[in-house]
Amino acid sequence: MRCPYCTGESAVIDTRELDNGETIRRRRRCKHCDRRFTTYERVESVNVMVVKKNGDREPYDREKLLRGLRVAAYKRPISADVIDTLVTEVEAALIAYDALEVPSSVIGEQVMERLRSLDEVAYIRFASVYRSFSDLGKLREAVEELMEKE
Repeated sequence: MRCPYCTGESAVIDTRELDNGETIRRRRRCKHCDRRFTTYERVESVNVMVVKKNGDREPYDREKLLRGLRVAAYKRPISADVIDTLVTEVEAALIAYDALEVPSSVIGEQVMERLRSLDEVAYIRFASVYRSFSDLGKLREAVEELMEKE
């Protein structure tokens, strides 16, 4: 693999399995500039179309889900590894759903179910975008619902 810093060839110096063997993490060292970097390998197993609320269809995009979760978890005590694991769990649920098309609501509910127990602030942030709260009253209802379940 080419070095992202100088485009020289690299060598693997460490390999580890993550996410119960679903992901392989490799530490690499460039043979030219001697800098180190990390790569990840994972099987692209989720091959479904997401049906949006407006009826549009688009291919499932892991990176899009990761971006949304990173925004929700911004400045919260949630590591990148935890977010990655959450997305892997959601993908496992999508595979179990066993359909060629999945409503975006299924993905959103899977994420919110996991975020609720992980971090309440990140949950509310994600829910505010996912559920498109139109006013403060709707947001208040979501917060009150969260507080009742404690």
